[in-house]
Amino acid sequence: MNTTRLAVFSPLDSTGRVDAVVRRLADAIALGLLSDGEQLPSEAELAGRLGVSTVTLREALMALRQQGMVETRRGRGGGSFVRVPAELDLGIHLRTFAVEELRDLGDHYAAIAGAAARLAAQRSLPSDLAPLWRSLAEMADAESSAERRRIDGRFHIELAAASQSARLTREEIRLQADIGPLLWLSHDEVGGHDGVAAQHRAIAEAVQQNDGERARALAERHVLDAIDLLIELRLRVQE
Repeated sequence: MNTTRLAVFSPLDSTGRVDAVVRRLADAIALGLLSDGEQLPSEAELAGRLGVSTVTLREALMALRQQGMVETRRGRGGGSFVRVPAELDLGIHLRTFAVEELRDLGDHYAAIAGAAARLAAQRSLPSDLAPLWRSLAEMADAESSAERRRIDGRFHIELAAASQSARLTREEIRLQADIGPLLWLSHDEVGGHDGVAAQHRAIAEAVQQNDGERARALAERHVLDAIDLLIELRLRVQE
């Protein structure tokens, strides 16, 4: 199991609340870390991996079924299966954020992205970086904005996974679910796909060259540039 999936299925904090399980799995589904139609582990196995009781897990799966993100089938070949929801209307979603909230999220995200990139440069092996280069190649060939957004999110999660920190990887997953698609919306607006691709490549190259401080600075700048563009867009759609 790769580092990203280990983060998805790693134990939750000791509270083990239903909403924490729902959030963990819903984020993984929304970001494509769990594929449409993929069968989840059995209830007993999944509860064990997440460090929660089977009762807590069943309540969480029920909530995910109500949200249309999980389908449960009975009988032979049955179990719980992932259902990826339809795309959000990102313009409407953007209006739910105040400018101050976007700025605060951006500061937090830049700190997480920078720390992950620095550690990835210090700790990663060549095999850890192969997913980054594959995602960059796939993004260059992507034919739609929705596909580019999914690959962009995966690139950042793979970068965090290369840091060898499960906690940073989980936080990257959470932030991608909160704001990742909106960051790409700002690039769509200004036609900045080539610039984003160049920033991604520069970050990957700094990590590959074991230049932790450069990787950190590039990752932070990448996030903050996107936040600045997103805030400009948010101001234009003020109610």
